[in-house]
Amino acid sequence: MSDKTMSAEEAVARLESGMTLGIGGWGARRKPMALVRALLRTEITDLTVVSYGGPDVGLLAAAGRIRKLVTAFATLDSIPLEPHYRAARESGALELMEVDEAMFMWGLRAAANRLPFLPVRAGIGSDVMRVNPGLRTVTSPYVDESSGTREEFVAMPALRLDAALVHMNRADRLGNGQYLGPDPYFDDLFCEAADAAYVSCEQLVENMGTAELTKEAAPQTLLLKRSSVTGVVETPNGAHFTSCVPDYGRDEAFQRLYATTPYAEFAERFLSGDEHAYRSAVEAWQREWNQ
Repeated sequence: MSDKTMSAEEAVARLESGMTLGIGGWGARRKPMALVRALLRTEITDLTVVSYGGPDVGLLAAAGRIRKLVTAFATLDSIPLEPHYRAARESGALELMEVDEAMFMWGLRAAANRLPFLPVRAGIGSDVMRVNPGLRTVTSPYVDESSGTREEFVAMPALRLDAALVHMNRADRLGNGQYLGPDPYFDDLFCEAADAAYVSCEQLVENMGTAELTKEAAPQTLLLKRSSVTGVVETPNGAHFTSCVPDYGRDEAFQRLYATTPYAEFAERFLSGDEHAYRSAVEAWQREWNQ
């Protein structure tokens, strides 16, 4: 039993260029944005990013840090297509493996269970197979009694991760993590599929153990087990500008600013300093916007 707390800077200092990095959350929902911003303050590049993509993908793509992206989509939810991802894709700045959402999940599950692949029906009969010529199919070893045939499946390869970044509502010092919103977003699979997992949280629960975490919600909301977590970072408002329900919703006004501002201009104003500087810059912009 050890204290796994660290700063965002200490967490990203353990990452290296060329890694395969999984980023949890979903679109513009509960993304580990403080950790992504900390990553942008490093020189780390040439990443393979595995994500149900949102502004995490957009920021890293705009900064030229992504060599290859594995995703099912890249969206800001209320803005259907992530604009910086779109620009990177249109310019050919990154390699893309685009798969069905279920295939993506099955790839994480295969990695979490240390399997080379898992069979999945999703993708059969779609352009997923055409745009991913490296995908293979597998025939069931069992005969279907009703049809007398053996069914064919897509063999979704395991999405093994060198490291994962996820964001929780609550966590303790041991690495147990809890979500309080409507959906776990597969963050547990990201952690279990990774060699190392770093969890940012809105609030660090000082009293170690699951009893304190489950005071606020049902035991099943205790999503992350300490055995799959390497480090814990307390980052209040650390998912901004994505949502982290019920702590806060998505900052739609700021997201519109992000989506309509050239990356260099956005980075100069909001990403040129540390996390405290980011929050101060956001607060200054909000005062201007509300005038």
